[in-house]
Formats: sequence, C-alpha cells, structure tokens
Amino acid sequence: MNSAGFAPSDPTAPTERSAAEVAESSPHEPEPRLPTQPDRRSTSSLEHPLPAVDLHLADADEPGHLVASGASVDVFALDDHHVLRRYRSGRDASPEVHLLRHVVEHGFPAPAVLQASGPDLVMQRLHGPTLLQALAAGEVSLPDGAAILTDLHDRLHAITPPEAWRHDVPDAWPLVDSGPSVVHLDLHPGNVILAEGGPALVDWTNARTGPAELDVSMTALIVAEVAVDAGGVYSQAARALLAAFLSATDVSPVTALAQAATLRALDPSLVPGERELVRPAADLVRNLVEVAAHP
Repeated sequence: MNSAGFAPSDPTAPTERSAAEVAESSPHEPEPRLPTQPDRRSTSSLEHPLPAVDLHLADADEPGHLVASGASVDVFALDDHHVLRRYRSGRDASPEVHLLRHVVEHGFPAPAVLQASGPDLVMQRLHGPTLLQALAAGEVSLPDGAAILTDLHDRLHAITPPEAWRHDVPDAWPLVDSGPSVVHLDLHPGNVILAEGGPALVDWTNARTGPAELDVSMTALIVAEVAVDAGGVYSQAARALLAAFLSATDVSPVTALAQAATLRALDPSLVPGERELVRPAADLVRNLVEVAAHP
C-alpha cells in the first residue's frame, strides 16, 4: 500500500510500474486501447482459457526472469501469460487467494490464480498500462480516472464476502474488523491495469473483509498524500483527481477516515517521508468534503 507506487517523486518514474503493478502485467505493450469510461464487462483476458504453463517452474528458486521486487514480494515471469508471485517471508497467501478467486468467480476484473501453495501464487499476467501511466500521459482524463476508481469500488463492494473467511497472517493489521464487503485497501491508479477488456485491479495483498467506507477512505487518503507532497511532481494533478473522486463516489470517505489514517501510519511499507504525509492528507480530504457540502 505504498503511495510511492502511485506517484513517485522521481520525475523519471511516471512510465515505471511498482512491484505490485508489474506483478500481473506486461512491461512492454504495443499501443493498447485505453478505455476512457468504466467498462462493466469482465476483463476480456479473463474470458478466454489461458495457455498451459509448466507449473513445475514455480518450484524452482529462480523460476524465471525477476520482473519486480517489492517490500515483501518477488515476481517472476514464467511466460507471456503467467507470473509467479512469491512472498519472501514465507507467509501463507491462502487468505488472499481465497478472496481473489471469490471475486473473480463473481465477475470482478482481476487476475486469475492458477496455482497457490504457501507463499507462492501462479497468476494470470494482465497486459496493459496502469491507470497511473495513462493519467500521466494524458490518455485518460482526471474525471474518467476518478470514475474508473469509483466503479471498481462499487463493483467490489457489491460482492458478498465468502463464508467463513479468515485472515490469520500474524502481521495482519489488528484494527481492521470484519465487515459486510470485500475490501482491497490499496485501490489507487498504480494498481489498476487498463487491460483490453477494461480496467482490472491487481495487488490483493491487503484485501480482506471490512466496511466499504474504509476502502473508499483509504483510496482518498493515498491520493491525498500525493496531493499534499510539496516536492512531488504530481501534487496538483493528484488534488484534482482527489476532488473528482470525492465528487464521484456515493460513499462518504470521512466516516472511516480516522481508521484509514491509523492504518496508513502503521504500514511498514511506507518509504521515508511518507508517514509524515498521512495527517495533512487526512486534513485535505476532510476539507474538500466540507467545501463540497457547503459551497
């Protein structure tokens, strides 16, 4: 849930992808079609059978080309259609797999999990730029980007969680209670792939059950952190995207904003300087909501 993956402060970074983004997408794509409106169809790449993959590759220490390495995950390309995500800590990924397979079965656009064992996930490799890249290139407008984020939230929160789902990872956030919705808790432009059939959501490390308000608040907070970063190259655009997102969503981001800010402050994946942005980011979200309520 690292906002640096959403909006890096390095001016050379807009065309790069974070570890989570590369994990389920191709780093080299020929002029993809970019949807400018939310597409409620399932991602077309999920609607066709995937070619077979030699699953024994996943058993190797180095199963393929290392395409990304994040705070806790290494991602290897098995071939053009599959990747292996491996948690270096050895954590059991079965709760994440359970939720991800559940939402895909209910038509939500996300990568398919083909095999899972302990910390290893063999997953579908989605092809396309991230929403972040498309926004930075001006190929998707800020209002359309906000609409895509809102649509993904609405579709995800409409799915009833699987029965008896539990998250037993020892380092799981203790402040997230179970709730009536499946929540992603890292839904930002860097984790949205503009696949051929429409936007698809990747990086389900933080997914669990919880209140929809918390999920929306977390998205608003992550975008707001970029907006309040005076040294960031995307501050002004992030503020406009945040305003558009707050206007587009029907879920109040203020209700769970304090909880979202607490979670962000505890997130061990934050890079130096990011934790100090959480409080002013929360203030910005509140201020924009108040201004909208009392024009």
